[in-house]
Amino acid sequence: MVGAGTMGAGIAQVAAAAGHPVLLFDLRADALSAALDRTRQGLERLVGRGKLSQNAVDALLGRIRPVERLEDLAPAALVIEAISEELDSKRRLFEQIEGICGEHTILASNTSSLSITALAATLRHPERLIGMHFFNPAPVLKLIEVVSGLATAPAVADCIHASAVRWGKQPVRARSTPGFIVNRIARPYYAEALRVLEAGGADVATIDAALKEAGGFRMGPFELMDLIGQDINFAVSRSVFDAYFHDPRYRPSRLQQELIEAGRLGRKSGRGFYDYHPGSAQPVAREARPGPAPTQVSVYGDLGPAEALVAALAGAEIAVQRTMIGPGFIVVPGATLALTDGRSATRRAAEEGIADLVLFDLALDFAKASRIVIAAADQAPAPAIEAAAGLFQALGKAVSVIDDSPGLIILRTVCMLANAAAAAVGEGVCSAADCDTAMRGGVNYPLGPLAWADAIGLTRVATALDHLYECYGDERYRAAPLLRRKLYGGRRFHE
Repeated sequence: MVGAGTMGAGIAQVAAAAGHPVLLFDLRADALSAALDRTRQGLERLVGRGKLSQNAVDALLGRIRPVERLEDLAPAALVIEAISEELDSKRRLFEQIEGICGEHTILASNTSSLSITALAATLRHPERLIGMHFFNPAPVLKLIEVVSGLATAPAVADCIHASAVRWGKQPVRARSTPGFIVNRIARPYYAEALRVLEAGGADVATIDAALKEAGGFRMGPFELMDLIGQDINFAVSRSVFDAYFHDPRYRPSRLQQELIEAGRLGRKSGRGFYDYHPGSAQPVAREARPGPAPTQVSVYGDLGPAEALVAALAGAEIAVQRTMIGPGFIVVPGATLALTDGRSATRRAAEEGIADLVLFDLALDFAKASRIVIAAADQAPAPAIEAAAGLFQALGKAVSVIDDSPGLIILRTVCMLANAAAAAVGEGVCSAADCDTAMRGGVNYPLGPLAWADAIGLTRVATALDHLYECYGDERYRAAPLLRRKLYGGRRFHE
């Protein structure tokens, strides 16, 4: 293991826990001792919680041997580097290791963004270089992206994949392209939130609350960017954008750049989108005023992903009159409600002749969601919002009213994530199964983007993207060819 920083020490611990003798090298001797101290402290906390025995800790640490010279790595069958993210530095390191280790030694990089093909280009045997992208903290998170460059031998990829499985990890295979799987496909989670904020559609706290409490995501995009670091998150967005020759799908945000210029880097600087200084007041999500609880509603047509609302209404002792004819509406006194389809409420009200239209956003599980986001058409009278809010409040849900934004918050985010995933799979970066595994394991999404697209229907996803494209005229919303192909072929991604 070359590099004894947080990632290097964590990977060394993973390998040692699997029973491997590990040689740990770093140019700085103090980094080696600090790494072993951190590892011991972390393991002893597990002993204190009864999750590990002291004998197991001692045995694991006994398998990690710090070495002072790069030449001491000669016996290794696998060398993993976790040094700074600089192409030239990593290349020079691998050139040195290639001259030290045997011809059958596998060389692996923990890079999160650099091209494996480029890293291997100066080696005599580029076929034995592969990417092993662990996620932080390496001993805890199971996902590993096993990344093959243009020259990587299939046998090397198979060996590393099998080894990762034996280490108790969850490996996914990827082709070396900018961002690999996770860092590429995750871009819309941040980009769409930033776009809604820039357009004045909703505030930071409301967007975060919506994606957590209705969308089922573990963290909202703004608090996640603050945790990662605005500078780091922006740098990844910028590098992916540049690597794809400025494809609009990956365009970074000027608002985020401005935050960085102001020194608001997130938690590490004390302020980002949120203020982390002691005693600072934290913003809260918008809450609608209490509206009238309906005693009876009429439901027309199939509500699609929102069908669970029908049972919830009946469970709340609200009489439901059901007619299976129509495009999917819930009608209460004073308002007509519909699930957003990517159009603004104002446009849809005009096109469908519904003056009191209020749109509601997608939810991961409408029965369990604790918050619902709604937006009214400009034509709608003021009581329409109160009537719509009262319906969802009667189901025990908090209601956030936002400005009339195409696709609201959750639907547009989910559709863009699914579209990014479809593009990656269509380009042969990864399989649909590995894509969803990576996004759940690497960034804790509640569903894989393609599984979510299957669940809500590919027609709904493509329609929402088309509507967003019509509204903004921005190529970032163009549907991926594989999404169209699956849709026209009547197939799902997971079939």
